[in-house]
Amino acid sequence: MPGEIWALAVVVALGGFTTALTSTVVNAGRETLGSALNASPNAVGWVATAYLIAFAAGIPATGWMARQIGPRRLWLGTLVVFTAASVLCALAPNVSMLIVARVVQGVAGGFLVPAGQAILAMAAGPKRVGRVMSVVGIPVVLAPILGPTVGALLIEHASWHWLFWINVPVGVLAFAFGWRMLPTTGRGGAGPLDVIGTVLVVTGLPLLTYGAAEIGIVRSFTDWRGLGPVLGALLLLAAFVRYELHVDKPLLNLRLFANIPYASAGLTLFSLGMGLFGPLIIMPLYFTILRGESAVWAGTALLADGLGAVIALPLAGRITDRIGGGPVVTAGLVVSSVAGIGTALLGAHTPYIWVELLLFGLGFGVGLASAPAMAAAFAVIPREAIAHATPQLNMLQRTGSSFGSALLSVILVNQLTSAGPSVAEQVDAFSVTNWVVAGATAVAIVPALLLWRAEARMRAGAATTS
Repeated sequence: MPGEIWALAVVVALGGFTTALTSTVVNAGRETLGSALNASPNAVGWVATAYLIAFAAGIPATGWMARQIGPRRLWLGTLVVFTAASVLCALAPNVSMLIVARVVQGVAGGFLVPAGQAILAMAAGPKRVGRVMSVVGIPVVLAPILGPTVGALLIEHASWHWLFWINVPVGVLAFAFGWRMLPTTGRGGAGPLDVIGTVLVVTGLPLLTYGAAEIGIVRSFTDWRGLGPVLGALLLLAAFVRYELHVDKPLLNLRLFANIPYASAGLTLFSLGMGLFGPLIIMPLYFTILRGESAVWAGTALLADGLGAVIALPLAGRITDRIGGGPVVTAGLVVSSVAGIGTALLGAHTPYIWVELLLFGLGFGVGLASAPAMAAAFAVIPREAIAHATPQLNMLQRTGSSFGSALLSVILVNQLTSAGPSVAEQVDAFSVTNWVVAGATAVAIVPALLLWRAEARMRAGAATTS
């Protein structure tokens, strides 16, 4: 692959790394933030939640903005806003101002990630998209794992301000290289903004994210604090789908889902949410509750998960460009499912080498599956549809991750609450939750097989035509 494409992929990945890291780095500093800013735990919780909701709000309009001003301008502009908002977060005098700055940061991040993916997909083309998406996929799987550990170290050795200052040098560096390397792309032709569609999806998707977060907090699927927003969001999103299918200039071209390989890849990305975030929710508590380790130690132990993903991603990219995404995604999900079964069988005294190998296997499987699914979706659509596809795929991935995290939080806490004080009962609580992750990952094999079959039919049709 030409050197300039590799360099471009690294620059885009650098920008994406900051948005992924800041989604989890603040989790380690909640108590410190509450003390420093004289804020309640509920208010501090909104420092994390506000970012996630705002991020979801920014994604849908990315395609229209990219067509209106060009992906390059959009990426550079939103990176500036994101970095400036990080400065405002670090300088916030109270929790209210911090939450406002986090909202700005989240909206910018929601634009930044799909815009970068669109630039790469257009620059690489169908034959090389697997390899470039594997580079961009590294921060997606690695940064959330590093976040809690990096946050704990910053709190311990610096101050809470560095939870946000850390984004500034990375943002400046990414902008400097992006200004020089990002290709100038066409703009214009987006037409007027689809106001009704925008209002429906920009309220529906954040409301869905908020509802999922509340479900995880209240630990119940029937509590109206979580269920109410979710039901309201589903109504808004259903109205959005109906409207978009009947309007001449839609905000998002949902007819892309009539393409079976594209739809299968999107469903796979949605299903991967639990496999990606499952270990991040379950295993830190396994280490701290069952093994009596510190939070920093638990975060360090999770690096095996990230290492597996980082090793798998480049391999997955090369294979995807040769044989298609379906076989690679399927193989990755099988590996993750097997490793997930292993974690369900962990005990309170399982040798750490075995635990680390299982975490490595989970990460390796997710690394094999995530980037090829995204690459397969881009490879089967016209180049002009990429601006529509990137926000759609990110919305599916974000929604799957939110509901996967909420579901696992509810199951694990309920299991631990109902378990007795004995170690054996606590082991059973973690086992049940890990079985759910393994089962959900196995279910995701179904759309991966559909993707594999659809790609095979496309290649057979192309061979017949030629």
